[in-house]
Amino acid sequence: MRTDAGIDERTGRRTYRDFLGHVVSWNGTTLVLDRDPSADGRRPAAQVTIDASSIVRLKPIPERRAHRF
Repeated sequence: MRTDAGIDERTGRRTYRDFLGHVVSWNGTTLVLDRDPSADGRRPAAQVTIDASSIVRLKPIPERRAHRF
């Protein structure tokens, strides 16, 4: 999901913040997301609350298939 993070004061350009995770709840105005940790380990997993008015784009990603051994 991509959210609007406002205008960068230095450049004057619009900035965005991306989130990847699993939806916990949605009430039409607020989305609660279990955010995945970053791939490089610099940011731990966390639960985030996102206001619907800041959402710019949703991109549903299907679950990965479980590996069979």
